[in-house]
Amino acid sequence: MRPELAVIIPTRNEAENVGPLLERLVAALAGLPAEIIVVDDSDDDTPRALAEAGAGMDMPVRLLHRRPSQRAGGLSTAVVSGMKVARAPWALVMDGDLQHPPEVVPHLFATARRQNVDLVVASRYAGHGNSAGLDGGARKGSSRLATRIAKVTFPRRAARVSDPMSGFFAVRLAALDPERLRPHGYKILLELIVRNPHLRTAEVSFSFAPRHAGESKTSVREALRFGRHLARLRTQIARERKEDVQRAPRLRSRVIVFGLVGLSGIVVNSAALWLLHMNAFQLHYLVAATLATQVSTLLNFLLTDRLVFRSSSGKHGVWGRGWRFFAMNNLALLLRLPLLAALVHLGIPVIPANVLTLLALFVVRYVVSDRLIFGRPAETVAPQVERPQVEPVKHLVDLAADGALVDRARPKRIRYLPYRYDVAGIVTIGSQVCLPELEYFRAQWLDGDMDIAIRIGDVGRGTPMGRAVVTQFVNPRALRYEEHLGRLGANFRIDLGSTIEVTVGPLLARSPHVVYTNILEALLRFVVADRGRMLLHSACLELDGHGVMLSARTDTGKTGTILRLLREQGGLFLSDDMTIIDEHATALAFPKPLTISHHTLRAVEARDLSPAEWRHLRLQSRLHSKEGRSLALVLSRYNLPIMAINSLTQMAVPPPKYNVDRLVPCRTKASTRVRDLFLIERGPDRISGVTEERAVDELMLNTADAYGFPPFHYLAPAIVLGDGDYAELQRKERAVLAAAMSLIPARRIASDSFGWADTIPELLARNRVLEEPAEAVHPQASTSPRLPQVRLHPESERTSDRAAT
Repeated sequence: MRPELAVIIPTRNEAENVGPLLERLVAALAGLPAEIIVVDDSDDDTPRALAEAGAGMDMPVRLLHRRPSQRAGGLSTAVVSGMKVARAPWALVMDGDLQHPPEVVPHLFATARRQNVDLVVASRYAGHGNSAGLDGGARKGSSRLATRIAKVTFPRRAARVSDPMSGFFAVRLAALDPERLRPHGYKILLELIVRNPHLRTAEVSFSFAPRHAGESKTSVREALRFGRHLARLRTQIARERKEDVQRAPRLRSRVIVFGLVGLSGIVVNSAALWLLHMNAFQLHYLVAATLATQVSTLLNFLLTDRLVFRSSSGKHGVWGRGWRFFAMNNLALLLRLPLLAALVHLGIPVIPANVLTLLALFVVRYVVSDRLIFGRPAETVAPQVERPQVEPVKHLVDLAADGALVDRARPKRIRYLPYRYDVAGIVTIGSQVCLPELEYFRAQWLDGDMDIAIRIGDVGRGTPMGRAVVTQFVNPRALRYEEHLGRLGANFRIDLGSTIEVTVGPLLARSPHVVYTNILEALLRFVVADRGRMLLHSACLELDGHGVMLSARTDTGKTGTILRLLREQGGLFLSDDMTIIDEHATALAFPKPLTISHHTLRAVEARDLSPAEWRHLRLQSRLHSKEGRSLALVLSRYNLPIMAINSLTQMAVPPPKYNVDRLVPCRTKASTRVRDLFLIERGPDRISGVTEERAVDELMLNTADAYGFPPFHYLAPAIVLGDGDYAELQRKERAVLAAAMSLIPARRIASDSFGWADTIPELLARNRVLEEPAEAVHPQASTSPRLPQVRLHPESERTSDRAAT
């Protein structure tokens, strides 16, 4: 069996340690497809000790013994030699003196497999990790000093991890080019990080153990070698950076012009603020700053569009670029206003404080303008070598922490849950936050323990941070999400016990839609899957007793189609966004309020809403449409407090949500047997059958697409219910879906005119005629309308007989 993990252990004169090391390591790796590669530079009996210890192991142990002439570079080149002969996709590097506990290895590998990362570092300085195993204060101090020197020398690249000097890490070998590495001495990880700035990273905290036997190899010679290597690396990276900047000569001039345009905007903004606050109107400074931003934004857009990005003038159209530019500046305003208030509170005058906040957001505005609004190619923005990718959210597995003692709620916080919900008899929820999306499931009579409990509390550290962090606690299982603003931000915590306890910070508690959409719905998906059903991203209704399900990518036009079908065909409503389905193709109602995005307006009639609601809806539907979400997704790729931005945006401009019977006369049904599935998409008009396997794949993809907004993809891999992790829960979902799709014919309908609500009734009517007994059809009856001729076009994949019928 091909191994999935190669554990690489560089050794030098460790004869007393290799036996206990292999024994503990093989025990820790029991059940995992792994191999152990020992790269030995010893001059003593270490090879013989390895041969004796490895002979009886239940795992492949390979020895690569290097002759003295092959040992140039020391431990680092030994690691590279091990990587070159590894047969597994992942390599895990650890020392041979047992200061790196073998029991941590499975946690490193589990994090590597579950998270979408290339490098997992075991850190002494993250979370509750420590370096207690270092001998004496001098060793601890020198270790800290070396770490700080490395971070100062490489402030962008080394800042991605808390312990760049660690020798305990796992790396995806496909993400590396071993031939490009030129390591020297003991600090191979620093070499990997600096020469591969694209690596996506996570960390696992651990306690550095005392040395088992023998003497440390650290010496003054090694310290001097480290200093020389650090200087050599810095020189090489500076040379590469200079070469890459020369390949993008227009970048500097574009930044200068953008800066001059921004400077003119600051002048106009300050003048407008002076006029509105200090002179003519005497408005409160925060209100004046908001109005001044609109004035300066208009000027900035006109100049930026004509001078800075004039070669991209065809991108999105001027109106599309304009509203994106206004949306970006007003999202930035949500960040500026608290900062402006804080600076004024510290005694800084309003005008200088306003200028400082505008300067602080200059870089963010340039990058967003360049990549999203005006569509510049990424390679002309900044060379990859110059600007290494830093993940906006850091992932930490805190092995050294007792999760039960972290973030405990203050005694004054109440425990009572005033809002209670019973979701289709499958999941019970108690909450201190009212959840309008679950109003249909309101069940105030519930008492006792709930499956999910949502409370308001203080989560995370009290001081600001440079980056958002997802922390996973192992014992007991818990997750914590923290953003830049400390406890003032959109923080939350999930404790995965018999009752799933969710604690949200005060800011999140004021935005119930974000609590539901970004936290609770993800948990509901996992709990429903764990209980043998699937929470599927689809719409469902019943037409003439016939259960019909629609699925599509987000913002395709599913909501508008449902509204038209209910209005024009009648029927019973089950769901618009999410449907609970079981293996017998029975769908359970999940009637959340409908979100009216911009393209859905065509399906809403004027008499459905008041004039004031219509005026608000035109703004709301723009912000909460596909374009608005695209802007939010782009912002989420940068080091910004995206959950706080999302919460403040939802508070300022609530999403346009309406119960279905507010928009169209209809009734809701609790369940139906699904008899037809339609996959709708935009494109040239076309109807085709879909195989069961293809339908399952697309339904899984469409469901994943609904959970694309952060922090889901950071949290999901860390969620474990019972013995099932994210991968196991996905397998359960696929099994339920495959069983259901064996009973449901699936068809694909493409339309470039949002015409699905016209085609679906035609197909259903044709099916009813085909299913009628032949003796019941009278050729003389000519009063019924002629059915339209609907033709099924076979897709490229093989179409099943059921789907073709």
